[in-house]
Amino acid sequence: MKKVVKFGGSSLADAKQFMKVGDIIRADENRVFVVPSAPGKRNSKDTKVTDMLIKTYEDAKAGKDVSENLVAIKARYDEIIDGLNLKGFSLEDDFKKIAEDIKADLSLDYLASRGEFLNGKIMAEYLGYDFIDAKDVIFFNEEGHLNSYKTMKVLGQALEEHPHAVIPGFYGCDKDGRVKTFSRGGSDVTGSIVAGAAKVDVYENWTDVSGFLICDPRIVKNPVGMQTITYRELRELSYMGASVLHEDAIFPVRSAGIPINIKNTNRPEDDGTWIVESTGQRNEYVITGIAGKKGFCTVLITKSLMNSEVGFCRKALQAFEDNGISIEHMPSGIDTMTVVVHEDEFINKEQAVVSAIHRNCAPDSIEIESDLALIAVVGRGMKSTRGTAGRIFSALSHAHVNVRMIDQGSSELNIIIGVENQDFETAVKAIYDIFVTTKL
Repeated sequence: MKKVVKFGGSSLADAKQFMKVGDIIRADENRVFVVPSAPGKRNSKDTKVTDMLIKTYEDAKAGKDVSENLVAIKARYDEIIDGLNLKGFSLEDDFKKIAEDIKADLSLDYLASRGEFLNGKIMAEYLGYDFIDAKDVIFFNEEGHLNSYKTMKVLGQALEEHPHAVIPGFYGCDKDGRVKTFSRGGSDVTGSIVAGAAKVDVYENWTDVSGFLICDPRIVKNPVGMQTITYRELRELSYMGASVLHEDAIFPVRSAGIPINIKNTNRPEDDGTWIVESTGQRNEYVITGIAGKKGFCTVLITKSLMNSEVGFCRKALQAFEDNGISIEHMPSGIDTMTVVVHEDEFINKEQAVVSAIHRNCAPDSIEIESDLALIAVVGRGMKSTRGTAGRIFSALSHAHVNVRMIDQGSSELNIIIGVENQDFETAVKAIYDIFVTTKL
C-alpha cells in the first residue's frame, strides 16, 4: 500500500517539528513520496517563510537592497539544518543563485516558490530520499492551468525511477520553462498530483488539526470532527471557506479513485478524516459541515412574464460577464431573478452592470442589496432526512436571525442560506447547536 504524504508549513516550522515529521514518515514504510510546504510560523508572532519571500520580492521591485531579507530567510533554514544536525549540508549555493536570479530576472512566482524548494532539499537530505524539483515534472499550459496530460506522463515516469522521493509543493513550470506557482495552499494540489501520477493507494495530508471539523473552531469552540466525507461534500465546503484542504486538491485523486486521509502531525495516532468518492457509512449527524463567507451582495431583477421570454437569463448574465464579474449563486422565481456576487468585485462596477441589464433585458426593476453572508449547510444525509430545512430555519428564528436568501440544489447535498453579515457567527452557532449539540 504505497502512500504520498504532504506536510503543511505548521508541521515543518522548526527542527523539532521536522523530527516529528521524520518519525511519522519512518514509522510506515509505505510512505514513499513526500510533498513539503515552506516553513510556517514557529509562534503566533512569527512570519511564514513564504510571506518573507513575498516581502523580498516587493522590496526588490521597489529597488531596495534585499540582501538583509535573504540573510533573515537563510537564518530560518540554517536553524532547521543545525537542529537536525545535518553535517556538511548547506544551502549556501542555493541562496547565492536566488540572489543572482533576483538581479537577472525578478519573478514573484519564482521567489515565492523557493520556500518549498529549499525545504524540500532539507527534507530529502534528512530522510535520505531523492529530490525531484517540481519545476521539472509539473507543467502549466498557455492559459496558466495545469497541463494534466504532460504532468502525469513526465511525473509518473520520474516517480517510477525513484523508490523514495521528496517533491516540493506549490509550484511547477509554465510553457516557457519559468517557475509558476499554484494559488496559496497549492502544496495540497501538488500532493494530489503526485498521488495520482504515482497511482498510490492513499494520499495523506498532514496538518495541525485531527481531520475535518464540522465548522470553524473560531466560531464554535471545540467542534466535533467527521470520520468520513465525500469529495462532493468537501468541494462544497472548501468553496464556501472551509480551509482544511485546497479546493482544487481533490481532482487529481478523485479521477484515480484515491482516498485522502487528513491527519494531525501533533496527534499522529488519531484516525483523522477520510475523504472518499462514495461511502455507505452513515455519519453520526445529519449534516457533514457548515461553512460560509461574508461580503456578498444580491442583484434582484424583476420583469413580468420573465419565464416566457426566451434567452432572458442569458442576456442578464451577459452584463456581468462583460464587466468581468463571476456569479456565485442564482436563485430565481417566476418573475424574478436574483444574482449573487462578491461585493468587492461588484461594487465599483454596479452602475455599469445595471445599465447593461437595462439595455439587454428591459426589466421592470433592479434592486441591489449588500452586506450579505452566505452559509452552506452540507451533508449527504440531508437527502434521506425529512425536515432538514425546517430545522435550519427554526434554529435561525430562535436565534433572531433574519434569512434573506435560500438556495437549495437539486442534489439535496447542500442548502445555501443568506443572512446579514452581522448575523453570520450567530447563524453558524445556531445551526451547529440544533444538528450537533442537541441533535434535534
